[in-house]
Amino acid sequence: MKKFYVTTAIDYVNAEPHIGHAYQKIIADVLARWYRLKGFEVFYLTGTDEHGQKISESAKNFGLSEKEFVDKMSIKFKEAWKCLNISYDRFIRTTDKDHEIFVQNFIKKIKKDIYKGKYSGLYCVGCERFYTEKDLINGECQFHPGKKLEIFEEETYYFKLSAYRKKLLNLYKKKDFILPIERKNEIVSRVKEGLQDLSITRKNLKWGIAFPFDKGHVVYVWFDALLNYLSGSGKKQKFWPADVHLLGKDNGWFHAVIWPAMLIAANYKLPKTVFIHGFLTFNGQKISKTLGNVISPEYLTKKYGSDSIRYYILRNFVLGEDGDFSEKSLIERHNNELANKFGNLVTRITSLAEKFGIEKTKNNLLKNLKIKEIEKYIKSYSFDKALNEIFSFIDLCNEYIQKNKLWEAKKENKKQIYQVLDSVKAISILLWPFIPETSEKIAKTLKFKIKFENIKKPISIKKVKKSEILFKKFN
Repeated sequence: MKKFYVTTAIDYVNAEPHIGHAYQKIIADVLARWYRLKGFEVFYLTGTDEHGQKISESAKNFGLSEKEFVDKMSIKFKEAWKCLNISYDRFIRTTDKDHEIFVQNFIKKIKKDIYKGKYSGLYCVGCERFYTEKDLINGECQFHPGKKLEIFEEETYYFKLSAYRKKLLNLYKKKDFILPIERKNEIVSRVKEGLQDLSITRKNLKWGIAFPFDKGHVVYVWFDALLNYLSGSGKKQKFWPADVHLLGKDNGWFHAVIWPAMLIAANYKLPKTVFIHGFLTFNGQKISKTLGNVISPEYLTKKYGSDSIRYYILRNFVLGEDGDFSEKSLIERHNNELANKFGNLVTRITSLAEKFGIEKTKNNLLKNLKIKEIEKYIKSYSFDKALNEIFSFIDLCNEYIQKNKLWEAKKENKKQIYQVLDSVKAISILLWPFIPETSEKIAKTLKFKIKFENIKKPISIKKVKKSEILFKKFN
């Protein structure tokens, strides 16, 4: 059986989950569900990053130990993803014992590339990252403007990142290793300028994984966190290498430069694709702690429903570009597309089938459903285009009802009603990765199983009951 392995960045637990975190998890979930639908053995890994200076500071602010704090926060992320119907296979925590052991063993593997030295430079606590002057914008971290960078100086252990510059530049020649192309060009340009060796330990911090060669040091939080993709990839790394790592543009350098260099050093296979997506704003505002519950996935799903949130994110944004999560725009798409087009189609055709009955016949409508095009768009991460193609077919089905006046009691209408009903089955299967809750409701009503091979397999139901209203409109 073919395998498919998708990962997201693991979320730092110093703050609660928000819709920006959810964006990435939903994208990964669509990929995981699509490949399951296609019969692949899928592994979807997500989780939480739980070590480092920020965690120690946050725990102290709440009057908790670090372990108490991360235990409490990781639950909030799990609950958020449950609300959004995220079907991950493992939720890894960097405090998991198997991960800690793996990190220490990995470091032993690359001992030849590690040396002791002193680090002196600028450190952003918000990023848990070291910066050089050329990395800064107006003397500040571009991701945490207004926050003072710390002047950091202490004994450290280094990883010989600079030794992998040529190998990395050769790697970037692979067509799909870094996507989209704009991000690839940025990374290549910076690597060509040269690489500095990476500080991979902290001496004056206790909250972290013990460095195996020196008990006075803990592993640098990023070096620890990146290894989750290996430590969490199934027993004996069954699913490695990853087919795609999904992450935000603030994490691009770590995943496209440091991570592959680590893997080369330890003689591991490399992931196939590192996809760097853009950031979301919310109703025109930068996502921040001050927005509080307004950007909480749980709050938003209670207000709009998980399928509406998922659909909007997948239909409204081009993966790789920045976007604005607008509630006004969400409501418009929900009402006009989910309720008026798809929801109305299902309610209307099941009502007609209940009233007039159906007669099995060849479904000539299906020749208009461009399955190969949809598949091509999903494989290229163009989810908005895939949904546009599916909804073009939904429009065609609605037009077919109008054109043939299927509400009139004519003998031939039973066959025409059957064709639309069978088309709804096909649509629901294709929409399952995007809006699983709704697709499963339709599958229950029409008594079919959500399998890719059932798209063209004729529906076998004989008596149909009118469907419930799938999408209530919002004001």
